[in-house]
Amino acid sequence: MTEPLSSADAAPPAAHPKTRVAQLLIWVIPLLWIVNSVIARRAPGVITPHVLAIGRWLLAGTILAAFTHAELWAQRVHIRQHVWQYLVLGGCGMWICGAAVYFAGQTTSVMNISLIYAASPVMIAVGSVLWLHEPFSKRQALGVVGALAGVVHVVVQGEWQRLGQMEFVPGDLWIAAAAVSWAAYSMLQKHWGSPLSARAQLAVICAGGVVVLLPFAAWELSQGGPALGGQALLLIGAAAIFPGVLAYWIYGWTQSVLGPGPVAMTMYLGPLYAAVVGWLLLGEPLALHHLVGGVLILSGVGLVVAGKRSR
Repeated sequence: MTEPLSSADAAPPAAHPKTRVAQLLIWVIPLLWIVNSVIARRAPGVITPHVLAIGRWLLAGTILAAFTHAELWAQRVHIRQHVWQYLVLGGCGMWICGAAVYFAGQTTSVMNISLIYAASPVMIAVGSVLWLHEPFSKRQALGVVGALAGVVHVVVQGEWQRLGQMEFVPGDLWIAAAAVSWAAYSMLQKHWGSPLSARAQLAVICAGGVVVLLPFAAWELSQGGPALGGQALLLIGAAAIFPGVLAYWIYGWTQSVLGPGPVAMTMYLGPLYAAVVGWLLLGEPLALHHLVGGVLILSGVGLVVAGKRSR
């Protein structure tokens, strides 16, 4: 049976500085995760998915452990008693979400990835209400629908009839698994709670992810994949720092303050941020569908976050 959230798990009141900081930081998360999309495009032929994932989380966990080693030692009894929880979180957040996206990109389209992964915030929002018993207002529900509509509008470039032309391939199963796994990671992390700080908790989850990833990475290396050269190490370093340490730490900390539902809405900002980054850095044109989709996404996210703030 699901235990009710303790007072320590409840979101701070709106006037609390942590709440205001969290509401600002959630807008940064998608920018950090965009780096992972760039890495995914660079990785084929340079490094295999599981080797990239394990290198990413081994380095990220080492960095985090270096800053939190005293806390980790002080909480060693808790970690030992709950090791299976951290293995499950590592499997969901670092193995399935870490490697599945790289596999999906080999056989499916960006449109399919965006649309299927956009289901994850919906699953988190529904799961937070049904399982974690978090309140969710009609205004927030409207925000979820509006943001999802904005994502679809951006991905199909304003031509909704293109949805009927989509063809599903095996890679779609990988991204569907990643979407379900991310929803599970978000809700389990909130449900189980932890006496550890956000950085120390992430360090332990990274260790759990490395343990789960190890046999799969070893198998890829045994198959004679690409050698680990300078470019591969650069990809590992970038993945560990930006969409790794920074993105996951901010995500974990903000959901401990605001709850899984509102923070999950940041995933809807990915296509919009990618369009803006492509325009600024790559000279890719912005079109009317970007503007319309952006208004829907930003309005939807705003409704959900404002709904959380008003309670």
